[in-house]
Formats: sequence, structure tokens, C-alpha cells
Amino acid sequence: MKINILISNSSGVPIYEQIYTQIKTLILNGTLKENEALPSMRILAKELRISLITTKRAYEELEKDGFIVSFTGKGSFVCPKNTELIREENLKKIDESFRDAVLSARQCNISLKELSEILEIIYNEEE
Repeated sequence: MKINILISNSSGVPIYEQIYTQIKTLILNGTLKENEALPSMRILAKELRISLITTKRAYEELEKDGFIVSFTGKGSFVCPKNTELIREENLKKIDESFRDAVLSARQCNISLKELSEILEIIYNEEE
């Protein structure tokens, strides 16, 4: 299985975290399917030209957080979708977006009532 992971040495984000985030995103958006095999840590390290220890750390974090499961001698696989985990991840993203919106609203002296009206309009646009 070939997955497209882009590493930036200048981003300031640790490489294992970049791998973790990109694989997690591929799982959450459905690009990587349930029970699909991930590349071995060794192959991924070779493809990305990074240390095996770095890929191992990313995979360990993904496993710890319930996104993948690893079997000695067989490899690592995407866990069956945990709908509660996916919901929690999405709620975290929404929370971050709301925090940004509230900060912007406060900087522009937009009241909570006005902000709520904007949210309601946006929410109902898609219906």
C-alpha cells in the first residue's frame, strides 16, 4: 500500500507528528479504509528517507489513539471505524473553528447575538 505523505523539514512540527496527522486525516476522511494495510514502518521510513524510529513513533501514537492496530509479523492496519472517536475528532475541529470565529468577532465588536445569527444563516444554507 502506497500512501502519499509529505514531510516538511522547515515547518517546526516534528516529523513523527506530521506522519501521524496525515495518516489520521486519511483514515478520518475515508481515503484509508477499515482493515486496510499500511506500509510497513521500514518501507515508509525508506520512502520518506527518515529514521525507522520516527515512523515507529508515529505508528505507536496512531495505535495508542485507536486509529490503527499492529500485529507482529503481519503489519499495521486501519482499525474498524470507531464512530465515537470520529465524532470526538470532528467536535475538536469545530471547537477550534468556533474559538477562531469568536476571537475574530470580539476583535470586530460583533455581539454574541450577531455571531449566533451568522452561524444560524450559514448552518441553514445547506438545507
